[in-house]
Amino acid sequence: MSTNTALKPTPRGDEHWTKNGDAELFLWRKAPEAGAKGASIPGTVLFVHGSSMASQPTFDLQVPGRPYSSAMDYFVDKGFETWTVDLRGYGRSDKRPGTQATIAEGAEDLTAATDYIMNETGATDFLVYGISSGALRAATFAQNHPERVKRLALDAFVWTGEGSHTLDNRRKKLPDFPVGGRRPIDKAFVYSIFNRDHPGTAEDKVIEAFADAITSLDDSMPNGTYIDMCTRLPLIDPAKITVPTLVMRGEYDGIAGFDDLIEFFKKLPNSDKQFAVMPGISHASFQQKNYMLVYHILHAFFTQPEPLYRGE
Repeated sequence: MSTNTALKPTPRGDEHWTKNGDAELFLWRKAPEAGAKGASIPGTVLFVHGSSMASQPTFDLQVPGRPYSSAMDYFVDKGFETWTVDLRGYGRSDKRPGTQATIAEGAEDLTAATDYIMNETGATDFLVYGISSGALRAATFAQNHPERVKRLALDAFVWTGEGSHTLDNRRKKLPDFPVGGRRPIDKAFVYSIFNRDHPGTAEDKVIEAFADAITSLDDSMPNGTYIDMCTRLPLIDPAKITVPTLVMRGEYDGIAGFDDLIEFFKKLPNSDKQFAVMPGISHASFQQKNYMLVYHILHAFFTQPEPLYRGE
């Protein structure tokens, strides 16, 4: 990567607010300077976070000396408008006591967020990326609103949970996750995300920055997605995912069973689909040493030309 790339200024971000019912939701937007309403852009990317961190630490992480540590900055530099949202129970969004923050509720929050973005920018559809439980939320959103999803990328996704040793271990702790409750997190917990599968796939300075960013917003996380993923899978019917879909699986990711994902992939009805295994990647793809490989795969999928011929 060239020195000039590393020295590019960080795009400015803007905070936005909307509501899902009476629950306030925080949105974060980054766009090219020409990305104002009515401007021509290659697409609008919507990033969906996972179970144990809010949106900005995941998608707009700034690490000195690590070019494009922010996925939002990378896609803005490619001309895209980018958005992310703190789902209920996370970050700056509504965290009132008793919030369950289930997969289904997260998908509803995405509906409210896209309502707001469409009204604000004139966007009509989205390039949606979700990671881990965020992939389940994104897939649920795509089932509910296929007209709003131009392309769907599912990273660290689980379908039935078969072959997921991370979920096997998590199920043993289900009594610690009461419905509507929260589980405490700290920096040691964030480090455990990177050490549980294949230590060494991420730089210490990145993990430290990630942990600082997460814990600056939250000292606990809602239990809803953990309960859903341990007791209610499968939540997604692949036959109902009709949009072009990319399934992304890190080589060492302990939550995404390979055979489980292959069976899910087989059942996707749209022939415009891809399965990408990402070498050297465990969980938290954008924080890995091989993060630029992840960006490349995602950018290629988001910019793939639409097929001219689909058969009779």
